[in-house]
This record gives sequence, C-alpha cells and structure tokens, in this order.
Amino acid sequence: MSAVASAAVRPPVKKPGKPWFSHPMVRAMISIAVFIGVWEVAARLNWPWIGQAPAPTKVLDAWIPLLSDQGYWYSWYQSSRRVLSGFLAAMIIGIPFGLAMATSRVFNDVTFPVFEILRPVPPLAWVPAAIIFWPTQELSIGFVIFLGAIYTIMLNVIGGARSIDIRFFQAARSMGSSNWDIFRRIILPAVLPSIIVGMEVGIGITWNVVVAAEMISGGGGAIQSSAGGGLGFFIWNSYIGGSYPLIVVGMISIGIAGYISSAIIRRLGIYVTPWLRLR
Repeated sequence: MSAVASAAVRPPVKKPGKPWFSHPMVRAMISIAVFIGVWEVAARLNWPWIGQAPAPTKVLDAWIPLLSDQGYWYSWYQSSRRVLSGFLAAMIIGIPFGLAMATSRVFNDVTFPVFEILRPVPPLAWVPAAIIFWPTQELSIGFVIFLGAIYTIMLNVIGGARSIDIRFFQAARSMGSSNWDIFRRIILPAVLPSIIVGMEVGIGITWNVVVAAEMISGGGGAIQSSAGGGLGFFIWNSYIGGSYPLIVVGMISIGIAGYISSAIIRRLGIYVTPWLRLR
C-alpha cells in the first residue's frame, strides 16, 4: 500500500528540452550570420577569390537610403508584376497542356516533337526575337518570362500524371467511374504535388529571366532611371554608373523576392495537398 502511495505522489519526470539550435529559424539565422561574417572579413582583407566585391557594411550603407526611395520600390513592383503575369500565363497554358499530353496518346504524338525541339532553347535566346516580334517591350519581357516557366511546369505535370499506378484506373473503371470522376479523384490529386514542385522551380527561373530581359531590353520602356525599370535594369544602371554596392543591393533584392515567391508557393502547396502532411 505504501509503495502505491509513494508512486502516486512521485513527481512526473521532466523530458529533456530541445537544444536552442534545433529550431530551423535559429539555424537559418546562424548560417546567414556566418556567411555575412566571412564575406565581411574576406572583403576587408582583400582575399583574391572575392575580387572587388564590396563588404556587407558598404552594401548596407548604400541600401538604407533606398528604403525611402519610391523609385527603388517601383523597381520591385515592375519586376514582380512582370514575373507574376508571365508565371500565371505559363500555369494557365502549361498545366492543361501537360495533362493533355500525359492522358492523350494522340495529343502527345502531335505536340511532343514540337515541345522537345523548343524546350532546349534557353529563354534568353528568345529575347532578340521577342523584341522584334512583339509590338512592345513589355510584351517581349512577358513572353520570355512565360517561356522560362512553362516547360518546367509542363514536364512536372507530365511526370506526375505518368507516375500514377495503372491499377488505380483499373479499379475505378471496374466500379463504373466516369472519365470526369477519374480525373477529379485520381489524376488531379496525384498530379498536384508535381504541379507545386514545377511551380516552385518555375518561379525561380522567371526571376532569373526577368532580370536578364530587363537588362537587355532597357527596362521595358519604363522610367529610364537607375530605379525605375525593374530590378534587372536597376542592376544594369548601377553597373554602368560604377556603383558596386548598389549592384549587390539589386542582387540581394532579387534573392529576397525569389525567396518570398517560393515561400508563398510552398505554403500554397501545403494548403492544397493536406494529405502530404501526414507523411
């Protein structure tokens, strides 16, 4: 009886807490701090592998005044608008085309040769032709961004659809499911993770493409200033003006914009594929 009473009053054993560096955000901040620290030391000591890259402190000194500059934020708006328009067009066209190529042998036989011929052509190789063919530079930039994302999206859609186990289709057919039921309950849920992956990769490519397109086309007819024609044009004008810290500011701005875009797509993927959270 006393053993039972002593066991009842025994305080619960506390589980050991997780170490402070186990949180992903803490690890991310540490990695960023280490990177910036090494960069600062290398720039101040003129290490040969870093070249003439400015130190982070100089980049910060050049960046702080831009935070109150409307032209700098207008560059963000211009590039973001172009990326969003081209990326949405790539999804609207690429996802249905990818599904059609994966589910229809006739459609695949007709379109796949053209797809395979055009796919290896880099999006930047289309810039001169796009400037000639399209009536405005804005349309030219949008078209190049569209090409940068559509092939990645289509390939992921095709791969996701073709990886579905054929036994799912056979089981659905044996239970009298219609084509629409098979698409809605089998194909679409199975392809959604691949669509999200294609979107995440494609949005990164679109940021690469928009910067180069803005550099080549001169900002797409926008305000011709160092902070008026998009982030790519901002970097180009900074290079022409010999302002190396501003070049790095533009590069970091693009990195931040790309990170935010990818984070939004990842969050969207978690929302539309809740069954993957159980894995």
